[in-house]
Parts: sequence; C-alpha cells; structure tokens
Amino acid sequence: MTADETRELFGYNAWANRLLFDAAAALSDEVYHRDLKSSFGGIHGTLAHIVWAEQLWLCRWLGRPNPAVPQGRDLTSLAAVRARWKEIEAERRAFLSGFTDARLAETRVVKPSTGGEFRHSFGEMLRHVVDHSSYHRGQVVTMLRQVGAVPPTTGLIYYYRNSNARKGLTEG
Repeated sequence: MTADETRELFGYNAWANRLLFDAAAALSDEVYHRDLKSSFGGIHGTLAHIVWAEQLWLCRWLGRPNPAVPQGRDLTSLAAVRARWKEIEAERRAFLSGFTDARLAETRVVKPSTGGEFRHSFGEMLRHVVDHSSYHRGQVVTMLRQVGAVPPTTGLIYYYRNSNARKGLTEG
C-alpha cells in the first residue's frame, strides 16, 4: 500500500460515511434513535461509534489523549454525529496530505481500553480504520432495511464507478 492508495481509501471512507449520514437524515427522529438490538443499539449508536472510533485512531496517530467520552455517547443527534465527523475528516485529511510511503512502516504503541499494549505500523492502523468503518456501515445498511428505508450502496467498487465521488477526494 502506498500513501496515495491510503488517501484514496480514506476518500472512499468519507464518501461512504456521507452516504449513510444522508440516508439517516431521511428518517424520523424516533426511527433514527430506535434501539434495534444491534451493535451499539441501532442506527444512531452505530454511527456515533464509527465517528468515535475514527476520532480515537486519529488521536492515537497525532499523539493526543483519547476522546473524553467513550463510544461517542456525547453525540445525541445526527447533526452532532455529522459535525464531529466533519471535524475529524478535515483533520485527518490534513494529516494524510503530507503522509509519505516511508511513514506507512512507522509504528506506534496502542493501548486498547480492553487492556494490553500493541505496536502497529501506520499501514496496519490506517487499513484497520477503513475496515472497521466498513464493517459497521454494513450493519447500518442492514438496520436501514429493517426500518423500511432503502439504504445507499456503499461498496468500494461503487465508489470507483462513481466519477463524482472520486472527484470529491478533497471534499469533506
């Protein structure tokens, strides 16, 4: 993986997150917050978790303390989720803009809240964040179907096929 490929993957990640936020915006507040007995409760909890996890990893990369509130529990609305994500996305885009191929091999010590200590390369961590968000986006797609909504298609191949999305690599 190269730094350019990393930036491309995070362009995809941003595009797919925006699609889900837009789909969630079409839901009533009751449906959006409904406990669907899934990951992190339902749609809101899962989107808040995605954003929190992306913030957590960015903090690790920048050598900052973990986010003050775990799992994005301080995010009480879609507007708050989206606003936090835009901040994270802008800061991450700036971080990645100067990223080089050589930095992908650099490592950081990660101390998960579940315990332990691990050393990971930037390449591993960057891939993990996109994989983690993709996993939970898939769950949100399923939850959208459960509440009768038509979910967006967020697969990577659809990103590649969508020239407008790829032009937006630098947009937040």
